[in-house]
Formats: sequence, C-alpha cells, structure tokens
Amino acid sequence: MAKIYYVGDWAILTGPVFAESPFQFAPKGLEIFNYGVWLKDALESSGEHTVTSVPSWDFYKLGPGEFEQIIEDYDVLIFSDFEGKLLQLAPDFFDRKEFGKGILTFPDRARLIVEAVKKGKRCMFLGGWYSFTGEIGKGGWGRTLLRDILPVKCLPTEDLVESTEGYFPKLTKKGKKALKNLDLTDIPPILGYNETIPIPEGKVLMTYKETGHPMLVTRKVGKGKTLAYTSDPAPHWAANFVYWKGYNNFWLACLDILLK
Repeated sequence: MAKIYYVGDWAILTGPVFAESPFQFAPKGLEIFNYGVWLKDALESSGEHTVTSVPSWDFYKLGPGEFEQIIEDYDVLIFSDFEGKLLQLAPDFFDRKEFGKGILTFPDRARLIVEAVKKGKRCMFLGGWYSFTGEIGKGGWGRTLLRDILPVKCLPTEDLVESTEGYFPKLTKKGKKALKNLDLTDIPPILGYNETIPIPEGKVLMTYKETGHPMLVTRKVGKGKTLAYTSDPAPHWAANFVYWKGYNNFWLACLDILLK
C-alpha cells in the first residue's frame, strides 16, 4: 500500500465579471475546481493506495518543517502543473513585516525532494502548462535542482506541443514489457504535451506516435525512482483521456512501475 501526496491540478474560477460602471467591476461567481479528482480516484481505485490531493497554493504556504514531515510520512510525491517558483520562493519573501528582522532564508524544497528520492522516495512528474519548461518557461523545472532527478531533460524555451486533433501513444520495446497488461488500442487522442529530450539515465516506455517525443519515462536515482508523464492527467489535455475506460488501469500500472 502506498501513501501518496499529490500537488497541483486545482483551479479557482472567478466570474463572469461585469463592468457595471466606469468604476465598478463585479464578479458574479467563485468556484473552486479540483481537476486532480480523476487521478486521485484512479490511484485509489484498487483499494490499495490513499491519495492526499493538495492545491499548489496550500503547498506554497507550508511552514518551516512541514514539507520535511510530508516527505517523511508519504511514499510517493506527485507534482502536476506545478511551477518551479513554488520551490524557489516563500510567502515571507513578500511580507514586508519580516524585512529587516534577520536574514531571510528557507530550506530549498527542490533539494529536499532530490535528497529524498536518492534515499528511496518515489516521485511522479506530470505535464501541463506549468510543468517541465511550460508556457513561456513558467514551469521552470530545468532551472531547479529537480533537473538532477528528472527522467528527461527540459527544453530551454517554451515546450508546449498542442493540436486540436490530438496525439496517440506508442509503446517502445521496453514499454511493451513493462506495460504488457495494458491495452491501448482504444485510447482517445491526447490534446497536448510538454516536449522533452531523452537522456541516457531515462527508460522511455512510451512516445507520441506522431512526433517520437517522450511520453512516459522512468529513472532510477540512488535508492529511489522517478516517473515522468509528459502530458496532463487532467483536462484540458486529458479532456478525452480521463473518460477512457483504461484510465484507472493506466495510472495503477504507472504506480506499480514506480514502486518496483
């Protein structure tokens, strides 16, 4: 049984917003969406694993020592649509009341993740507009220490590859062996992904049929292991994928590979 801490794939929708006068803009609604519910349900569908799904803003606000305790308590960490600034910045850097009270520094959360994986922790790195390099470089993973444990190399520039027609997976020889019980014949089109570069340390299990870019890659790092899925487990890129009958089995297979 694995205890999983999953950060990302939440959003807040405000609006519609009405301009009611030159001085007044009034939002007429506020909704919080957990787009991670599909992945959470998939990973919990076997009854063997538990998932704590956390918005990125809650992760960002963790106090000193809290992330260290999470690393201690959980077997698997998942990061999806998760910009590097969540690791590089802390709320107190923007709190003027703290200025001048002393030297402002905090433990580097990227370093904590890297060290945890080397000691045996498992991590999934999942795609999205704010993953890997991301839209206009907003993901920024390659600018953090995460680059030392990722199964792929991030592009130096924006990496989004999108199509309204979509893309389809292709198993490699290693993938056919690792995912031999997974039937991909009726998988729906994936509407986009983050382009990445294969590295010698990464074991490519799936590519995108149309481009050959990595889709699913694993890597052993010290006593631990990482997995990269370069598309999104949630809409919009997975607007079709989350309703595929094999969705649960796909993610359970990925988790099984990660835990081996």
